Amino acid sequence: MRLTTVTQMALPHGRVRSFVLAPTGPPGAARPVSFDQGRHVGEGDRPGSWMAIAARLPGPFEDEALAVAWAAVVARHGTLTTAFDRGSGAVTLHEVDLAVRGWVEHDAPPERATREVVREVLDDACTPFATPSHRLVVVEPDGDPQGCDQEDRRPVAVLAADHAHVDMWSLVVLVRDLLATLDDVAAGRPVGGGLAAVPSFAEHTAELAARPPAPGPVRRRWADVLEAEGGVMPLFPLPLGDVSVPRDEVVEVRDVLDTAGVGRLSEAASGAGVRMIALAVSALTRVTREVAGRPLRAVFPVHSRYDERWHDAVGWFITNAVLESADPDPRACRAAVKEAMELGSWPLGPILAPWGGMPQAPGMFAVSWLDTRRLPVRLDPGLATQYVSASIRTDGVMIWFVVNDEGLHLRCRYPDTPQARDSVGGWLDAVEEGLRGLAG
Repeated sequence: MRLTTVTQMALPHGRVRSFVLAPTGPPGAARPVSFDQGRHVGEGDRPGSWMAIAARLPGPFEDEALAVAWAAVVARHGTLTTAFDRGSGAVTLHEVDLAVRGWVEHDAPPERATREVVREVLDDACTPFATPSHRLVVVEPDGDPQGCDQEDRRPVAVLAADHAHVDMWSLVVLVRDLLATLDDVAAGRPVGGGLAAVPSFAEHTAELAARPPAPGPVRRRWADVLEAEGGVMPLFPLPLGDVSVPRDEVVEVRDVLDTAGVGRLSEAASGAGVRMIALAVSALTRVTREVAGRPLRAVFPVHSRYDERWHDAVGWFITNAVLESADPDPRACRAAVKEAMELGSWPLGPILAPWGGMPQAPGMFAVSWLDTRRLPVRLDPGLATQYVSASIRTDGVMIWFVVNDEGLHLRCRYPDTPQARDSVGGWLDAVEEGLRGLAG
């Protein structure tokens, strides 16, 4: 499982096509909009709001077989048959009926990187208000590897959607379901018949909104962290230069530990009586204290698949918490992570209402942790899967730590200014060194 960005992803050169579904008839029933969806979609249509996963298909398929399989996957997941609108001013969500428009060929001349062609397709198709805001792209190799295994002739499927409809977990589900429906088509079975029915993300949104309001201690703890940052979400603790407007992004992808190193880090965590994430937070806390002289404070995305019935569903099952850690002792970091999980377990709208919603400011700092080995959906490593982020302009710092069967990796996005390159780059170097030191 490779963690990458669209500007760095590995794709063979070859024929590039995408399968298009289009709406038929007027919008259908209204569906609830989650707090995070409303915030994301409310920023308007823009390129780079999507996320994707790329994987090798087991072999060549007829156009009709792949079309039938993907259409069945779309119909299976409610969020993929909904679309956003803002005709009345407020962001709304409604069901849509989709019909097959067919395959579209995209010009991919030999002198151009395939990933640039794919990027253009997804930037155009997977925007917040597109109907639908997802797309299946297929690359059929022609023999020019462009960084890929030149002997691998299997086509590459790129499954992408606007972030309002998917998270990283969802992308793995989509690949799993596409492979299953392709098998069904090949075997002449009912397509998708072997996959259990799943609830829609809109049902999750309604359930979360119906929960009781957060208790007083949770609201006060949110207020403490925000006020410590001047009334905004946590900021990166070192200078970033002028980020009053978004800048071109710098994306660094680092392989921090190999499989053996992750094993050693896991053993060290067990010896300290904590999970591996607590040791990672310990390294972040220590580095932040040493280089910035302040506690670690960061936006901390947490998943909201609080019940097993959501494990095979597709949607944006991610909400934000805040993480504050002042003591690098692993047990204190374990407590800080536990507190962050609790802070992210309540509907955010009422919590953040005193600040007019999520009080985001230039320089916002976020840290995400995902151990793909713990997901209930596992993909065959032979699929050469790649998690792919879009390319955007940014004014903040976002770090993803991803653990998989190949090791511990980090991807960091930050604004391209001289100060940010120096500050964030040095901070990342120290974090990487700290994690390797903990792994022994």
